[in-house]
Amino acid sequence: MSMSPSARTRMRSTEKDKYHYYNDMGKSKGHCTWGAGILAHRGVCTTEELGQAVSAKMVGLEFERRVLEAERAVRRNVTVELNQEQFDALCSLTYNAGPTGALKTYSYVNRNDFSGAAGNISKMIKVRIIEGGKARYVVAPGLIKRRAEESAPFRLDESSKAKK
Repeated sequence: MSMSPSARTRMRSTEKDKYHYYNDMGKSKGHCTWGAGILAHRGVCTTEELGQAVSAKMVGLEFERRVLEAERAVRRNVTVELNQEQFDALCSLTYNAGPTGALKTYSYVNRNDFSGAAGNISKMIKVRIIEGGKARYVVAPGLIKRRAEESAPFRLDESSKAKK
């Protein structure tokens, strides 16, 4: 199974293209990111990185590479049958949170606990930032809508099972 073209398009529109490096939570906060929400590394960008431009071609190629990586991670970690919407949602989650960040959700899915998976996805709206040398977790507003969309296919599956 591969991520559907419509899900790729939706995710690409969520991950706004930026042709430079930036800190994903604002000035001197979050993680160094570039392109279509592509993590360069954890922690803020250096001054040199902030001045580094990237091309549209580089963004497109890296986006596609990371989507393929997310698909492989979902196929490798999920052992139950998924419908297309569920696979797409897990690929989106994995693209954003990484395979390690998605492990708990995979675990719920593998136990056929789709309600638990939906609940876990919905809770994944905070990111770790370091301010003044201290780490703390803050809600990332952009993740609220994204997590609602990613959890929806697992909520729909539960409601349809309940009707049977």
